[in-house]
Amino acid sequence: MATTDSQNFSGNFTHPFLDDGGDKLREECGVFGAINADRAAAATALGLHALQHRGQEAAGITSFDGKDFISRRGLGHVAENFSSPEAIAELPGSMAAGHVRYSTTGGAGLRNVQPLYAELASGGFAIAHNGNISNAQVLRKDLVGKGSIFQSTSDTEVIIHLVATSRYPTIADRLVDALRLVEGAYALVVMTPTGMIACRDPLGIRPLVMGKLDDAILFASESVAFDVVGAEMIREVEPGEMIQVDFEGGIKSIHPFGNQNPRPCIFEHVYFSRPDSFFAGQSVYEARKAIGAELATESPCDVDLVVPVPDSGVPAAIGYAQKSGLPFELGIIRSHYVGRTFIQPSDSARHAGVKRKHNANRGLVAGKKIVLIDDSIVRGTTSMKIVEMMRDAGASEVHFRVASPPTAHSCFYGVNTPERSKLLAARMDLEPMRKFIKADSLAFISIDGLYRAVGAKGRNNSCPQFCDACFTGDYPTSLTDIAQTEKKMDELPFADVDPKAA
Repeated sequence: MATTDSQNFSGNFTHPFLDDGGDKLREECGVFGAINADRAAAATALGLHALQHRGQEAAGITSFDGKDFISRRGLGHVAENFSSPEAIAELPGSMAAGHVRYSTTGGAGLRNVQPLYAELASGGFAIAHNGNISNAQVLRKDLVGKGSIFQSTSDTEVIIHLVATSRYPTIADRLVDALRLVEGAYALVVMTPTGMIACRDPLGIRPLVMGKLDDAILFASESVAFDVVGAEMIREVEPGEMIQVDFEGGIKSIHPFGNQNPRPCIFEHVYFSRPDSFFAGQSVYEARKAIGAELATESPCDVDLVVPVPDSGVPAAIGYAQKSGLPFELGIIRSHYVGRTFIQPSDSARHAGVKRKHNANRGLVAGKKIVLIDDSIVRGTTSMKIVEMMRDAGASEVHFRVASPPTAHSCFYGVNTPERSKLLAARMDLEPMRKFIKADSLAFISIDGLYRAVGAKGRNNSCPQFCDACFTGDYPTSLTDIAQTEKKMDELPFADVDPKAA
């Protein structure tokens, strides 16, 4: 296997939370795969461009030319690593897989950039993973104790070692055997010398879709990636489904994990997915408009203007305005040319960073009563600064409506969230939150309202239709690593010991 590693900082690389003070939930990965494609790496690079919003810390592509696996990985955006013909020429072959990431498990660094690759007894094995394995540390400790040597700190490498140590005869069976030991969320694209395997966890927490371009079969985290490469979406990979595609065009689908009630991440509808994607059979854009309309029904507001917090609040604000009969106006203008080089970790610099990214449309909002619509509130600091900015621009009243329920719990399924103690909704009830962000009123959509907006009658509390743990604390899988950490904390001799020491 040949590997080209590049560190294309270009002055723009930073940790994903430094550009907004950690005040947005960040989907951690996007995956793309192509088999039986002309210039598979070129199609993969285009697909990753469309998935850039899912991970902006690093990108990687691995291709297979029928004999060798070749990888190119780099820190930074897709364009910084794969925009040149020379970069694509280094990745020949009719099969390729790619990955964009932020870091959750394992942290930042080139050694954790995917696809990860290993030479197994059966040949080359490359894997791109979206999600998070919630028992990775326990599995890793056991594997290391048995002699495994890890090259990265990524939870994804645990899957490779489990496959390598499985005694089943075929690579597909070994992968199934490995995944039976794994808990948490995963959407996988795997390359082997005999073809490509795509797999989604039994609950379908993380998204994965299947497409077609001439004779090529494609897999991606979102349907929008197919639009960019000119492919047709076939369908979603079903929860718990494993699809194998060989170089003769043969496609085999199995469901090796039994039937479970799916729990796809509802925050894909709220924020993660691009609005021009489809998720869980529904247009994301239309779902966000419906969320805004439901929010207007639940929490109307006597104001002059509906103003979105760009860009993520725009579809919900359109729905809110249409349902309430109020004018929709761009009272905040976003600059799309703010480089992350400007970002500094101090509070004063972050405050200035909000103004560089968002600026009040003073002539529109001065003297007006406005309602701001945003997708979520995480720490609350950005919301507070935007409210202050609108008051400074002359708005007579500033109300705030949120197109998701209060985010009161951390995610352990592949989303980079602050620790729970730093989530505003975990620390405060509604009225203290309103005072903290300095709004005249504050309201969130209810959990049942969110479910209604995405096509359900409401939340089935005995068998929820989505993963909504960040709102409810109802985690759909075991959290073994977290439980082990809490057990260690309970065994510490002093209650005031720093949790990080455990």
